[in-house]
Amino acid sequence: MTWTGAFGRACGWLLDKIVHGLALTRISPNALTLIGLGINIVAAFLFGHANAANADWMFFYAGVVIFCAGLFDMVDGRVARRINKVTVFGSFFDSVIDRYSDVVLFFGLLVYYGRINRFRYVVLVAFVMVTSLMVSYTRARAENLIPQCKVGFMERPERIVLIIIGAVFNWCGAMAPVLWILAALSTITVAHRIVYTYQNTKQMKPLG
Repeated sequence: MTWTGAFGRACGWLLDKIVHGLALTRISPNALTLIGLGINIVAAFLFGHANAANADWMFFYAGVVIFCAGLFDMVDGRVARRINKVTVFGSFFDSVIDRYSDVVLFFGLLVYYGRINRFRYVVLVAFVMVTSLMVSYTRARAENLIPQCKVGFMERPERIVLIIIGAVFNWCGAMAPVLWILAALSTITVAHRIVYTYQNTKQMKPLG
């Protein structure tokens, strides 16, 4: 077995233990989803209260906090299945709260770049915020018309991983290129989904 395989198995074992422990508490999966949002709000607070002098440490702490929030994002669905509380509303609620979690992180970055007078990055973060929402919206809207629209690379897990990397390694200026990467790949993903939906609907008759 390779070391990467062993690491993957260890992470899977740890995640299963966390899910098992949470399942024993009978906690609502929707409560776990809300806890994840609350933790992301803490990360946004850290972003927003950073300044030129302490940004590296504040961003590092924010990255760690976002990682912890990601754990809740990973386990809420698994806990729901473990305690047999999978519902249609739960899936809807999780998607809605995920959008809030995305927006609140970018809002924290908007505040930070506004406070240090980096107007170009205020605009960039605002653009990334919009395109991130559009990645989710184009899929949701397309799947009202076609069975699936999962094409494109920049889904939420990839966004979160990139934000964590940018935050943790901000001491070497990682957040700026991460934002440009997010802007580019999110835009490409939206365009890909538009083209994919067009190709799969052009033979359909108009609704109504």
